[in-house]
Amino acid sequence: MYIGVISMRYAKALLAYADEKGTEDTVYEEAGILADSFSRIPELRQALDNPVLPAETKLKLICEAAGGGKVSEELKRFVELVLEERREKFLQFMIMSYIDLYRKQKNISVGKITTVCPVAEEVVNRIRALVVEKTHGTVEFKTKIDPKLEGGFIFEIGTYRLDASVANQIKRVKQQFIAKNRRIV
Repeated sequence: MYIGVISMRYAKALLAYADEKGTEDTVYEEAGILADSFSRIPELRQALDNPVLPAETKLKLICEAAGGGKVSEELKRFVELVLEERREKFLQFMIMSYIDLYRKQKNISVGKITTVCPVAEEVVNRIRALVVEKTHGTVEFKTKIDPKLEGGFIFEIGTYRLDASVANQIKRVKQQFIAKNRRIV
């Protein structure tokens, strides 16, 4: 069966279950921590894929990765179901799908600002206010420092990307220069 179909079904079920219990916000926070753990610790995924490890050990690993061992009952029961059905190799995709579904349900946009130096909180708040005004939802912002930009910024939200970096402008000028010189030669 297709990975996306399986993970989406389980994610929808988790969201419905968490909604029913009124703990969707808690599960969302734990899912975010777990997703971050999957990306930072590749050994976690390898451990889950290991058929020799018992389900109890895998459950402890996941609970530890999702919140230091103390996770909501809903997430714990969900993970137990996943382990019981032997779908642990899809767990990372299920968690990511849950995060996406939750964000759609709550109208949450995710934005990222990449700059050369740290951005003042005031600037981030002004940008957040503009995005909230346009999307009529909430915004989660991440800031990233990248010295390769040489100046300016890159703003990303959803599929929209505004690249106002000096590095990008230099690249465009270089491409235009090369294109013009080809015609001359």
